[in-house]
Amino acid sequence: MSRTAGGTDGGRIAASAGIGVLVAAIGYLLTTLLMRDEVRENLENFAEWKGTAWYYFSAHFVELERSGSVGGISGTDTINLISESGSANADLLYAIPPVVLLFAGALLAYRLDVHDLGSAVVAGAPVALGYGVVMSLGAIVVESSREGAVWGIDASGSMAPALLPAVVLAGILYPLVFATAGAVLTSALR
Repeated sequence: MSRTAGGTDGGRIAASAGIGVLVAAIGYLLTTLLMRDEVRENLENFAEWKGTAWYYFSAHFVELERSGSVGGISGTDTINLISESGSANADLLYAIPPVVLLFAGALLAYRLDVHDLGSAVVAGAPVALGYGVVMSLGAIVVESSREGAVWGIDASGSMAPALLPAVVLAGILYPLVFATAGAVLTSALR
């Protein structure tokens, strides 16, 4: 039984999107391996998995937004955990997203037997579908907020990746650029 060209392209797109989900998980796990001790030490008031995710977002140059209010006074600022880190491994985090995405694009191009530029783009670019979903939902899920009152004075605070950069930069641009580049490089070398 033969497959139609549309079915083949649909299968390639689905495979690429699935690899995008897998690559986001691999990047997160590598971040965990490099930063576990620092997360436990410096972000002890937060769930460890959220702290690790914040470092992974920072590896995409997505800053964290911190906001808080005490009584009627409120403030907001942004931080990049990697630039403020004292860990020797922290700067390595910037390499994780490009490397895993380049590898994903290269793997897809190799496995799908891609030999030309158009097919390489079709193999690599849809990685952004899966990766983008993970990064977009992740930005929402890893938000942490607290509320309380002391002597009748209300206080609250929250911290989360900046949503627009998380979606656009981490979820769309990184995988479009790096996964597609990996696929194109592999197809050019064949």
